Amino acid sequence: MTLDDWQAGGKTFDFDGRPVFYRDNGAGDALLCIHGFPTASWDWEPIWAGLTARFRVVAPDMLGFGFTVKPSQHVYSIHEQATLHERLLKTLGVERCFILAHDYGVSVAQEMLARFIERRGKAGPEIRSICFLNGGLFPEMHRPLLIQKLLVGPLGPLVSRLLNEKRFRASFLQVFGAETKPSDAELRDFWRLVTYNDGDRIYHRLIKYITDRKRHRERWVGALINSPVPVRLVNGPEDPVSGAHLVAHYRQHVSNPDTVVLPGIGHYPQVEAPRETLKVVLEFFEKETAT
Repeated sequence: MTLDDWQAGGKTFDFDGRPVFYRDNGAGDALLCIHGFPTASWDWEPIWAGLTARFRVVAPDMLGFGFTVKPSQHVYSIHEQATLHERLLKTLGVERCFILAHDYGVSVAQEMLARFIERRGKAGPEIRSICFLNGGLFPEMHRPLLIQKLLVGPLGPLVSRLLNEKRFRASFLQVFGAETKPSDAELRDFWRLVTYNDGDRIYHRLIKYITDRKRHRERWVGALINSPVPVRLVNGPEDPVSGAHLVAHYRQHVSNPDTVVLPGIGHYPQVEAPRETLKVVLEFFEKETAT
């Protein structure tokens, strides 16, 4: 499927007066896919056919990402993105779902899990289980790239203005495995998603999630450690941001940790190793559907 096909097959829903792009395909148990920074729901395309063969899969482009509106003066937050996902599920009539989350999306899923724990027995989406891919589950183990450090600092607005495709490619390629880097065509698609609706000019606003993670560490890590639903971590260990070092920390702090490490893979398991990632993701969710 091409990126144009992906966009053409999507829909939009109104989130507080702003149109949000999403994909909704397949049938059966609902699976919510939450993408990462700086990309979009397109990240799930390599495993989309496999997921939709088993689930009704819902995957939005969050506010500020992909084909969704990108207000230039907006204060973006993980909490608002969690509300966006909950609102979309409600709009679609989804009351129970599995969650597959990556990168920025793991924090969104952690906030959704914290809310689920707080409202047990009350109205709201029921989370059946969560599968995390590479992401900052523990903010103290997140190792940002140089460009991320610059973007989140006082020079962030300037760095956003100076961003171009060449610089994007150079930094983006750093998080992939040595043998699993995206092709030129794939990189063009990623850049197209970033620049759609001038998204490259709000990088410094979107990346404030790094600050969010530190501020809400106890809430989000607490939800993970005390999760009432099954959780699995699927990790590409070659990722310099949240790879092997994250897995080691996760195993030390989460009771009975369920982890799957994909050798040679970097930050984007679903893109770099779609077949292997799909297999372990489906295997995990099938355990819950069988009970």
